[in-house]
Amino acid sequence: MTTVRIGTAAGMTARLERGIDALRARAPEFDVVLVDLPVEARLNALRQGELDLALTRGVRAVPGLTVLPAWNERLYAVVSRHHPAADRAGVGLAELAGDTLRVPARKHDPPLHDAVISALSDAGLSPRAGRPTGTLQDTIVEVGSEPRSWTVLPADQVAEIRSTRVRSIPLEPALTIAGSVVVAPGNAGSAAECAVGAFRDQVVQHRP
Repeated sequence: MTTVRIGTAAGMTARLERGIDALRARAPEFDVVLVDLPVEARLNALRQGELDLALTRGVRAVPGLTVLPAWNERLYAVVSRHHPAADRAGVGLAELAGDTLRVPARKHDPPLHDAVISALSDAGLSPRAGRPTGTLQDTIVEVGSEPRSWTVLPADQVAEIRSTRVRSIPLEPALTIAGSVVVAPGNAGSAAECAVGAFRDQVVQHRP
């Protein structure tokens, strides 16, 4: 049996479950081992041969590694249940620009940080920036306690929110972040091909 070591992170549970089921259906001889690491550590472990592939969001090119596009996730605004937009079916970035935006520190999640900032810049917006967010759990608690703050999360992370303190609202027009399977050039063989096929197009259809 071949062991496939997959680098992953919090907020991918449902995608991992579906992807691993699909991977086993395609190639039952693979034994899957999951390794939870921050994105930069994930990519470094891949370079050092400690992982066979890694799942990432917002990564388009990595020196020395092969990035294989696999899925797209819609981005959601997450606000306190007391926020004026909490019960809306959709919200535009301009409508949130006057509130305090909480995003991950770039050093913790450069791709997600850059995707959010780029989307705001493209819309000509410069919202007031609050403290950088930490873990998903801490972010939900903090945003839920601040009626005029908000954050942006991919659909997979939104699907894991269990708190009643916040509401997640689709951004309109729709914004997405790309998901990829990243491999070392020498590993772009059967395991990687199966993994890309297993994780491709598994967009979460989520409406809170």
